[in-house]
Amino acid sequence: MNVAAKKTLIGLTREGLKRELAGIGVEARQSGMRASQLWNALYVQGATSFDRMTTLAKPFRNELSKQFALDRPEVVAAQTSSDGTRKWLIRFGPGIEIETVFIPEEGRGTLCVSSQVGCTLNCRFCHTGTQKLVRNLTSAEIVSQILVARDHLKEWPGAGRNSSTRQITNVVMMGMGEPLYNFDNVRDALGIVSDGEGLSVSKRRITLSTAGVVPMIPRAGEEIGSMLAISLHAARDEIRDVLVPLNKKYPIKELLQACRDYPGLSNARRITFEYVMLKGINDSAADAKQLVRLMGGIPAKINLIPFNPWPGAPYECSDWEQIEIFGEIVNRAGYASPIRTPRGRDIMAACGQLKSESVKQRASAKLAELRSRELAGMPS
Repeated sequence: MNVAAKKTLIGLTREGLKRELAGIGVEARQSGMRASQLWNALYVQGATSFDRMTTLAKPFRNELSKQFALDRPEVVAAQTSSDGTRKWLIRFGPGIEIETVFIPEEGRGTLCVSSQVGCTLNCRFCHTGTQKLVRNLTSAEIVSQILVARDHLKEWPGAGRNSSTRQITNVVMMGMGEPLYNFDNVRDALGIVSDGEGLSVSKRRITLSTAGVVPMIPRAGEEIGSMLAISLHAARDEIRDVLVPLNKKYPIKELLQACRDYPGLSNARRITFEYVMLKGINDSAADAKQLVRLMGGIPAKINLIPFNPWPGAPYECSDWEQIEIFGEIVNRAGYASPIRTPRGRDIMAACGQLKSESVKQRASAKLAELRSRELAGMPS
């Protein structure tokens, strides 16, 4: 069988794994045990081939290798920032590329995972939003980002790291794409990530970020159960309509009501509101006071994000003094409002800067061609 035609076992739910085993003749009374053995090999041991699964009989391993694949996606480029942030450009097929970012901090390490190739939301301050949606990522492709990161960080048993301390402690669905527009695949992938007998990242350490797909927020709470982050970025509809066009469909009042109704919401499970600081746009004291009024009745933390520039960006970052004034108003109202330290800016890995490298290269080539034509006096 051609490798390209083989179905991957990565990204399947436990029940899905059992169904695939049943399809190759594994008896029902054995499928649970075999699925558990495979699960451990994939997500505890980090196996990339069936040969390494020595708990399985050799004939069974041979049959698995004929029917299924465990291949990792291609890592096209790996970059490391001066601050230690790491970014991987991952290719799943021709034109199917995403970026995944690891942010190391003292006592924790956060992996920022993508859910789509491109995005449909067209948020004005976000570089990813300038890339058209290609397609949703599958559950396998979402989970594979974590496997690739653990490969590169040498986090698997026997990988050679001196320390047994886990580097990836937190996972955030804040990379490319809107997770709630790819709900089923994100749900299945995060179920694998949080499984205590596999990748074992607590749901309290998994955060799903949405621009505000209101009808899907209750389902996210019920079926995924992770922490929730809202890309808010404005306290008034007339501003948010421009920054986050989805607001025209689901305005702030509807979005915040969905947050108040989020299953499991409590002071111990607060919602994080992301607020990018844009000079002269959304950073006034009046904006801060309006934001505080909106938060009434919602256990919340408000992350203030200095705008991370990208080529051609239509905005500037707020002055640091103004960010501090804004944060002080929010703090005095009783809400934690940490100012997020920009990480990975020098490798375009900071919040809002992700975009498939091939798209950047095509855009750069097109711009160079236009400039060349202008210099030659040719029509563009």
